[in-house]
Amino acid sequence: MSLTVQIAQHGGPEEMKLVNLPVGQPGPGEIRIRHKAIGLNFIDVYQRSGLYPFPMPLSLGMEASGIVEAVGEGVAHLKVGDRAAYASNPPGSYSEERVMPAKCVCKLPDPISFETGAAMMLKGLTAQYLLKRTMPQGGLKAGDFVLFHAAAGGVGLIASQWAQALGYQLIGTAGSDAKCQLAKDHGAAFVINYNTEDFAARVKEITGGKGVKVVYDSVGKDTWDKSLDCLMPFGLMASFGNASGPVAPFAPGILGGKGSIYVTRQTLFTHIATRETCQEMADELFDVVVKGQVKIRIDQTYTLANVAQAHRDLEARNTTGCTVITL
Repeated sequence: MSLTVQIAQHGGPEEMKLVNLPVGQPGPGEIRIRHKAIGLNFIDVYQRSGLYPFPMPLSLGMEASGIVEAVGEGVAHLKVGDRAAYASNPPGSYSEERVMPAKCVCKLPDPISFETGAAMMLKGLTAQYLLKRTMPQGGLKAGDFVLFHAAAGGVGLIASQWAQALGYQLIGTAGSDAKCQLAKDHGAAFVINYNTEDFAARVKEITGGKGVKVVYDSVGKDTWDKSLDCLMPFGLMASFGNASGPVAPFAPGILGGKGSIYVTRQTLFTHIATRETCQEMADELFDVVVKGQVKIRIDQTYTLANVAQAHRDLEARNTTGCTVITL
């Protein structure tokens, strides 16, 4: 049996209940993993609230680390006893132990702790596909400006460091001076407090009126319109979240008037859909973390029994960096 956080209906944090569920044995292509630490992400909030609807009951959580306890038929990249970490569908990481598909579970390098592994997989792989795979026309090169919203969050702090390592000039936004300083300390070339400054005007000032090649936006509704105005001609608006709510429908014709700009909505799980691609992306992430180019900052820790408070704090934007649920 495994203690697992589950919801019976979509709603607020109060819907999350701790239940005891049977675990069973892995089938073909599956593993059984005993968790050591669990990551918290905004996608968990979307699934709990119903923004991303799921059949009920739903076990929550998309990211964790632990020890492989059993391996199903056809799984060749993992063995019993391996340290492992993952970001993966289906949800269910808010648990002591689970059976799950093996294809997105990666062997965790020995220099990386379980806590760091749990904190880094979904957010780090997201930063990887944004900065390395979600490119504006002509790609990115050292010296190019990019705008990254929520730069003091878990993905943002990883992206700020990684962008610096790649030579990009990342302009990070955040909702307070303290959060802006945090992003600056982690590699953002410029920071903007969007609660006290007009970030579109400030971006134009920073870039000498040219705008940025790409905007990476997980905020959604509150930043969308002005973000489009930050782009240079043929720039790319890369949406990957909706922290402030979903973006309202818009007429595609406005993209022409703003400089023939591009818009894309990305999701991690498209990028890691194959075993080979997932491992390739994870290897790049592990490399920059082991080398110290990217440090994973864990600023909040909760127990499994207190995960509802973790959701409240995340939704209230009272968190920075990464959050880990301990067992």
